[in-house]
Amino acid sequence: MSDPHPARHGEREDRRSLFRKLVEFIKPGPDSTDELIETLAEAEDNDVIGADSRVMLEGVLRMAEMTAGDAMVAAPRMDLLDIDAPYEELLLEVIRTAHSRFPVYQGERENVIGILLAKDLLKLQRAPELSLRTLLRAPVFIPESKGLTDLLRAFRVNRNHLAIVVDEFGRTAGLITIEDVLEEIVGEIEDEFDIEEDEGDIFALADNSWRVAGGALLEDVNEFFQVQLGVDPESDLDVEFDTIGGLIAHEMGHVPKRGERFRLGGLEFLVLHTKGGAVRWFKVSRVPADAS
Repeated sequence: MSDPHPARHGEREDRRSLFRKLVEFIKPGPDSTDELIETLAEAEDNDVIGADSRVMLEGVLRMAEMTAGDAMVAAPRMDLLDIDAPYEELLLEVIRTAHSRFPVYQGERENVIGILLAKDLLKLQRAPELSLRTLLRAPVFIPESKGLTDLLRAFRVNRNHLAIVVDEFGRTAGLITIEDVLEEIVGEIEDEFDIEEDEGDIFALADNSWRVAGGALLEDVNEFFQVQLGVDPESDLDVEFDTIGGLIAHEMGHVPKRGERFRLGGLEFLVLHTKGGAVRWFKVSRVPADAS
């Protein structure tokens, strides 16, 4: 009887053939990780494996020797939320940092009491009577010495994407996410909207509009477009905004969603991309003077 999926059969044969060639190539086996990595480089030179495969295999090998302390975000660089901060302040911090999860502390930054998902913060807007504590997820604490391979397995099994790293004295040393671990294998994980910080925040488009980063400084946006957004000497607004994303979110009264439009100061802001509960990019165009 003929194979109903001959193409799949061929793919399986190719995989086995590649595996056999790789095994034959590395015999006799290397005695250390460094020797194995050198062998993988030779395998690439001999067209046994591709460059991308070599990079990922090297990442897996190196990760096996790494700990959470090697890949974590150190405590001074952690973005945290204060359980006692007002809602507006929490919202601005979520918008500014563009993370999807935040450690929440009480009193001192060392005292992490839970993890807040950025999307859960919106529940407070619909039901202000809710307590922020009811929205917190239990934090996961791990030692600095925990291996990344074991940590990745734990992330997958427990469906946690963030862990707090503690030192030998039980103090907060940093935090680590599943993305931090995966980046040790595949390199920096970016999306199509990620641009290096030194490349700017405002880009001209072909249709006489501009792409503007949600984290662009408000003063830079005002200077570029010759407007005075957020500048109102008669306003009794107590909150100051550093970024255009923070101002637009406040004016709209909620975290903007992709595809939403908002007009302010003679400009129309179209939300192009959001990430972690914050706007990453707007499309900005001038509103015609005769527009209603």
